[in-house]
Amino acid sequence: MLDALDLAKRYGPVTALAGFSLTAAPGEIVGLVGHNGAGKTTFVEIVTALTRPDSGRVTIDGKVPAKAKGLVGVTPQHLGLYPSITVREHLELFGRLAGLRKVALAEAIEELGVALRLGEIMDRRTGALSGGQQRRTQAATALINKPPLLMLDEPTAGADLETRQAMLDVVKQRAGEGAAVVYTTHYLPELTELQATIAVAREGRIIARGTYDELIEGLPGEVHACFEDDEDVRISTTDPTKSLMELLADSEQTITSVEVRNADLEDLYRSLAVGSDT
Repeated sequence: MLDALDLAKRYGPVTALAGFSLTAAPGEIVGLVGHNGAGKTTFVEIVTALTRPDSGRVTIDGKVPAKAKGLVGVTPQHLGLYPSITVREHLELFGRLAGLRKVALAEAIEELGVALRLGEIMDRRTGALSGGQQRRTQAATALINKPPLLMLDEPTAGADLETRQAMLDVVKQRAGEGAAVVYTTHYLPELTELQATIAVAREGRIIARGTYDELIEGLPGEVHACFEDDEDVRISTTDPTKSLMELLADSEQTITSVEVRNADLEDLYRSLAVGSDT
């Protein structure tokens, strides 16, 4: 569905992308992570035809972005709503732009109203909505025509728990229906819930790509033990359970509390992306 190869993009002296390559298959959720400035938003803008790369190639179902109208739904990092019109009017506008008419449009609005919990605010102007309600409205405009590719750039940034869960549920549903999803986020636990494959961006390129299990293999977790004499011990280890057993066997002091933590996405993020500043 999405195939991006060796993208490069500069803004004056700043290199935004430098050999950025990424694919997303139908039904796949790709979690795109990286520090601010790693190239994530520039990549989204190129895929959605808001800007052009200096070099490299992007195709969406075999089409270049400028000719992929109706194939891509996007939630930008910053809200882009019209404050003077209602939620329903937004969905009608974006639905018509995507080619939906009458019955199909009404059904799509009804479905998203339920999925994203918009029913009670459907006829309120977006300028009067809370931040979470606006996030859900923005997402609905991207989802209205069930596009085969979703580019979701920090879709839950600053959102409340209700908005975040509603968004995750809809993303999982759409991927289950066959949509390819690129989901950029700083909330790494979301990627675990979405069962996403992961792509780590740094300095304008993808530096690691794979499943959760593949990428955290070999990363150290931690054993944190407190003793009765107030001694505090932390052990970085790739086998926390084994290290804990050895600690218990070797210690002559009574352990008052123990925390065992296996490696997780936070460890992966730190190990690969720390130091990105472009």
